[in-house]
Amino acid sequence: MKKLAFYLICIFFLNSYSQSINLESFATGLSSPVSLKHAGDNRLFAVERAGIIKIINDDGAVETIPFLDINARVINNGGEQGLLALAFHPDYTSNGYFYVNYIDNSGDTVISRFTRNTVSTADPNSEQVLLNISQPFSNHNGGDLAFGPNGYLHISTGDGGSAGDPGDRAQNLTLLLGKMLRIDVDNTSNGNNYANPIDNPYFNSPNGPNDPRPEIWAYGLRNPWRFSFDRQTNDIWIADVGQGSIEEINKVRFTDININYGWRCYEGNSPYNTSGCPPMNTLTFPVAQYAHSDGIFKCSITGGYRYRGTQQTNLQGLYFFADFCSNEIGYIEESGSIYNLTFLDQYNGNGWSSFGEDVNGELYIVGLNSGTVFKIIDADLSINENQLSNIKMFPNPTNDLLTFDFSNSTLEIQTITIFSINGKSIKTISPTINSQFQHISTKNISKGFYLVEITSAIGTKETLKLIIN
Repeated sequence: MKKLAFYLICIFFLNSYSQSINLESFATGLSSPVSLKHAGDNRLFAVERAGIIKIINDDGAVETIPFLDINARVINNGGEQGLLALAFHPDYTSNGYFYVNYIDNSGDTVISRFTRNTVSTADPNSEQVLLNISQPFSNHNGGDLAFGPNGYLHISTGDGGSAGDPGDRAQNLTLLLGKMLRIDVDNTSNGNNYANPIDNPYFNSPNGPNDPRPEIWAYGLRNPWRFSFDRQTNDIWIADVGQGSIEEINKVRFTDININYGWRCYEGNSPYNTSGCPPMNTLTFPVAQYAHSDGIFKCSITGGYRYRGTQQTNLQGLYFFADFCSNEIGYIEESGSIYNLTFLDQYNGNGWSSFGEDVNGELYIVGLNSGTVFKIIDADLSINENQLSNIKMFPNPTNDLLTFDFSNSTLEIQTITIFSINGKSIKTISPTINSQFQHISTKNISKGFYLVEITSAIGTKETLKLIIN
C-alpha cells in the first residue's frame, strides 16, 4: 500500500511540473532590445530601443550591419520612449513592406512604413508616415504592432501618461490614446496613407473634432505594451500595465469590436476612478490579473504569446508573460472559462521587455538589461534523459555518490539543489568554478524520488529527476 501511495505521489508531482521551463541562450550582445519578430523565414529581427533593427540568423548569430537604422529620428532618452515595435506585412516576401512604432524627437508617436532594400537591409529613406499621435507625457506610449488574421494592422496606444490618466483619455473616443487601433494599410482614403475597415465600430462617424475616431477598434486601455494573436484560434491577448497595484491580461475573440477594457474606471477588477464611468456590465474585465504585492515585488507586465509550436509539447496552449521588475516568467492555462495564472522562476538581471515567436511558433523572451534573447524550452523530466545543456548526472538511480560532469557545458554552474517530492530543499552545494566534475554524497539521504535543480550563473535552470536506492 505504501508503494502504491508513493507511486501516486510521484505521478502527481511529475504532472505538477509538466509546465516547467528552461531558458536556452540564443542570441547575445544586443543593446536594449524591446521587440522580436520574424518575417516569414527562419530569421528573427530584434528591435533596439535607440532606433536600430538587427537580424538574428537561425544559429543565433547577430548580423553586424543593421537591417534598419533610424536612430537620428528616434528620441533616445530611454524609459518608455524609443523605437518600440515592428510588424512585417503579411505579403512582405512580395512587397518588402514593414511597419514600425517609434517616439520621435518631439516625443510623439509615429507609425511608419518602410521598404526592404535587399534581403538583409531596408531603405531608411523609404519612410511613409501613416499616423502621428501627440503624446502629452513621456510615459504610457503603449507601442506594439501586429497584423491580425484579417490582414489589418493593429496598433496599441497608451493613455498618454502621467499617473491615473488625468485627462481620462482612455475613455475619450475623440482621442487615439488608450486604445487598440485597427487600420487597412493596403488602401487609402480621406487623404491618409491608410483606410479604416468598414467594420470598425466608428467607421461611419463624422469627421469632426468631437466625434469618435474611425481608427478605434477597442478602448479603455492604460498601457498595452505588448499584445499578440493566437495563431490557432485568432484570439487577441493584451497585457495591460497597471497603475500601482494590479497587472492585467485580457483575451477576446478577434471578431469582437468596440470593447471597453475599463481603464481608468477600473485597474484590473478593482475600482480606480469610477466618476462618470459607464455601467459595469458594459465593460470587459481581464481573464487574469496579479498584484504587485504577490510575494516578490512586481510592477510591469510584459505580454507574450500562446504557445503553438511543435517542439515543446508540454507547453502547448499556454499563454506566457513576464514581469519586468521581478524578472519572473509566468503562464496562464485556460480550462473552459477558468484561467489559472502561475509564476515560474526569477531570472535576475534581464528585465524582460518582450517575447518573440518564430516562423514555426517556437517562443523566445528578450532581456532589455542583459541584451540577450533566450529560447523557451520545455523542462524535460524524463528518467531516460539525464543530460540537459550538456550536463551529465550519473549514476541514476544512485546508491551513495552522485556525479555531475560539466566538461561539455559552456555554462558556469552556481548551485545544485536536491529537492524532495514535496518541494523541500534537502541539500545545496556550489560547485568549484571551472571544475569539470562535482561529486555529491547521498549516503545520508533517504531512499526515494527527488528532483535536482541546476542553476547557472545567468539564472537559467535545469531540472532532472533522481532516484536514490
